[in-house]
Amino acid sequence: MSLADKVLAVNNDLPIRTDLPVHSGKVRSVYWLTEADSARLIKEKGYDVKADAPLAIMVISDRISAFDCIWHGEGGLKGVPGKGAALNAISNHWFKLFKENGLADSHILDIPHPFVWIVQKAKPVMIEAICRQYITGSMWRAYEKGERNFCGIELPEGLAKDQKLPELLITPSTKGILKGIPNVPEVDDVNITRQDISDNFAAFNFSAAEDIGLYEKLLKEGFDVISGELAKLDQVFVDTKFEFGYVTDSKGQEKLIYMDEVGTPDSSRIWDGPQYRDGKVVENSKEGFRQLLLSHFPDPDILLNKDRMDEREALARDNALPESVLMAVSETYTAIAEKITGQKLHLSDNPKAEIIDILRQDYGLIDE
Repeated sequence: MSLADKVLAVNNDLPIRTDLPVHSGKVRSVYWLTEADSARLIKEKGYDVKADAPLAIMVISDRISAFDCIWHGEGGLKGVPGKGAALNAISNHWFKLFKENGLADSHILDIPHPFVWIVQKAKPVMIEAICRQYITGSMWRAYEKGERNFCGIELPEGLAKDQKLPELLITPSTKGILKGIPNVPEVDDVNITRQDISDNFAAFNFSAAEDIGLYEKLLKEGFDVISGELAKLDQVFVDTKFEFGYVTDSKGQEKLIYMDEVGTPDSSRIWDGPQYRDGKVVENSKEGFRQLLLSHFPDPDILLNKDRMDEREALARDNALPESVLMAVSETYTAIAEKITGQKLHLSDNPKAEIIDILRQDYGLIDE
């Protein structure tokens, strides 16, 4: 079996019973279950949700996106071996710790397979909740150009690249295009301030004004849990993105939960501790892949300039990356997953067949 066969690149073609089109993101695909299947599973498995809650099967892939494009390798390699299993294992680990620490639940109800989550439908808060413990990346590039105000927060003079910030900063941006909010441009992923959120909390899908404080608390406490655990492994938690939403439990209580993924190499920067203390940044996250792409192509502005999106998409489409590049990413992801979870990662020879088998036998979701 070739390396390309072991990669789950296409994850929107599984024969899972659904009435709705499959929703595919850059990395995950979502299959909304029928009302009958949702109700049956809630009853059979005892999930703590309303009896009529909509459920979905979320299947991760091994695809890799960077700079809003999907990249591929030589030899038909359409993703990174082990990446999907690594992302899910890391997220599962942190979601479990959040629950054990009394923070909040997540959207995950069940984990049938390393590539698969059964999730409940949440009403998403329309904010990409980004927190930063160090100044690097886009924030550093803007700071270097003289910007000092980030999302309404004033930064002091004299900060150096990759330095630890005086405090954990919350620098939110919009999730999707939001319309009719004063001072907030109608474009995806635009920076916003806490004032923007509190003045228009309902437009961002918050149920109540006081939930802004709860979201910030869950953000900071979640960050601290991950940061503390990574510090024990001598890894530096640099920055990350959280997403939140509302669900209703079996008692009819609405609650704010964590959703999407948390603390993964896709949604966070993680640095190697010993190297950082020696003055060198070694990435244990997707940032390493991004930096590699910037140095791999002669004109990095294509990757950084949003006005050159057509050229960027052509670059990703027309250039197969060396296999060694994707295998180096594979090593980064699987190594950090095994370090965080303390367990060997199960890498399947045929993940698609395994998923279909489990969803047929244990969940009755595959039409024969």
